[in-house]
Amino acid sequence: MLVIQVFIYLQILDFFTTLIGFRLGASEASPFIAKLIHISSPLWGLAFSKLVGLGIGAICVATSRARLVSWINYWYAGLIVWNLSIIYVAGSRLIPS
Repeated sequence: MLVIQVFIYLQILDFFTTLIGFRLGASEASPFIAKLIHISSPLWGLAFSKLVGLGIGAICVATSRARLVSWINYWYAGLIVWNLSIIYVAGSRLIPS
């Protein structure tokens, strides 16, 4: 199903854009993910949160709620746009004017 492929792709994009944001000095807004990052490291905390997200997506598919995954995809697409805007702002601060 295309919805599932897009969901996985968006999870990967969120993972990498978040890591790039961290490298540029951005912080995590989600209390759940911030706690995971504090317990372990940014890489492992974020990876664990993505595994949780993929697990929830799998549960939605297994219970015939793939339509819910399509709505979640909109959320993650918006989140990735947010991450990219944060990366842009943080990156522009690094370039001298």
